[in-house]
Amino acid sequence: MKANTFASTSKYMDLLLDVICVVDKEGRFVYVSAACERIFGYTPEEMVGRSMIELVFPEDRECTLQAAAEIISGEPRPHFENRYVRKDGQVVNIMWSARWSEADQVRIAVARDITLSKRAEQMQAALYAISEAVHEVDDLGTLFQRIHRIIGTLLPTTHFYIALYDEVSGEVSFPYHVDESAPLPAPQQIDSDTLCNRVIRDGQTLLLTSEDEPGSAEASVACSLCGHYLKSSLGVPLRSRNGTIGALIVQSCAEHARYTERDRELLQFVSRQVADAIERKQMMDRLQHIALHDQLTGLPNRALFHDRMQLALAKARRHQGQLALLYLDLDKFKAVNDTFGHMIGDLLLEKVARRLELCMRKCDTLARLGGDEFVVLLETIEQPEQAALVAEKIRHAFASPFDLAGRQVHILPSIGIALFPLHGSDEEQLLRHADDAMYSAKKLRAPRRKAF
Repeated sequence: MKANTFASTSKYMDLLLDVICVVDKEGRFVYVSAACERIFGYTPEEMVGRSMIELVFPEDRECTLQAAAEIISGEPRPHFENRYVRKDGQVVNIMWSARWSEADQVRIAVARDITLSKRAEQMQAALYAISEAVHEVDDLGTLFQRIHRIIGTLLPTTHFYIALYDEVSGEVSFPYHVDESAPLPAPQQIDSDTLCNRVIRDGQTLLLTSEDEPGSAEASVACSLCGHYLKSSLGVPLRSRNGTIGALIVQSCAEHARYTERDRELLQFVSRQVADAIERKQMMDRLQHIALHDQLTGLPNRALFHDRMQLALAKARRHQGQLALLYLDLDKFKAVNDTFGHMIGDLLLEKVARRLELCMRKCDTLARLGGDEFVVLLETIEQPEQAALVAEKIRHAFASPFDLAGRQVHILPSIGIALFPLHGSDEEQLLRHADDAMYSAKKLRAPRRKAF
């Protein structure tokens, strides 16, 4: 079929908002109506004779060729969707209705631009997915991964990172960073001149291209995935009800995937939901931390200790292992409170907690049960003597005085030890034995104790 076959009807076809396309068996355009320039950015003269697959978005080429083969075999495709790259580099979503003309040996298709409706549909799905992720995910790291995947359905996100701003310290950190062309950035001060810092400081979205700022760091970084330089960067502030809490950055090194004003609007809209999600998750994490940690020392409280104890006991029973409990009480602590006041007493408890932490392994649990009572859970010990060695390490750590607002205070702990399964089979029995052992140690040493 030749282009002049349509001469008598093309003037009517050119009035249609949808594009009429005729493609030969080799996949080249032999006719396109005038609407192609509005949708694809090319004039009919630029498209005729050109291979159809060249204009298809690279990731959609395989499925497009498969659909074309099915159409040529005689199977019409009334609702086939794919993406095309416009002349200006923008990506458009196209709905095709196509069939094969055996007599003329061509594919005849009608193309409709569904980009706006597709974006609206994708945004609605993305917002729902973000809301769902907030309620399903337990930690921010996993939430950021989910957000990355969700935004990846809307924009190119090979280079993607989230920066969070701490207003108190003036520091910007990067809890999530996916960019194989660059290492994870170290925390930086907000006044340093980087893309994310500019976005956070100004509270404004920045859309940069290598042409806009050819000398900028953002535009001159080579991507290790393909060796090309970044073509565009898009950074949006993460705004919550309390102000700007960070920035979300996406970058692209692909010529056919440069960010546009439409992408800017889309990411700005999504970023508000992301900021709310981050703030809600941070608030939930803070509330959970408050519920499970001692407010003064930041150590696990009785509730969190109970959970960890139950898990440790279950593991020890399953593997026929051993564990130990150390129960600590500070001698003469009441005298510190009575002499110097409760503020100094609280300061002492904080410093005791920090000093005890230095005596622990990462797998151990140090908790404050209340007052001046602390407990240490030693998991997976090989020999009972290990508990005694930790107790001695703690006593040695208390040998030097505590500096309490200029006052040098000496204080020592009484320590009781309980071993599983030797001294009990459950938490209550072990705590009771360790508590009794601690009071026995206190009574034995009391006559020799000196006031601080």
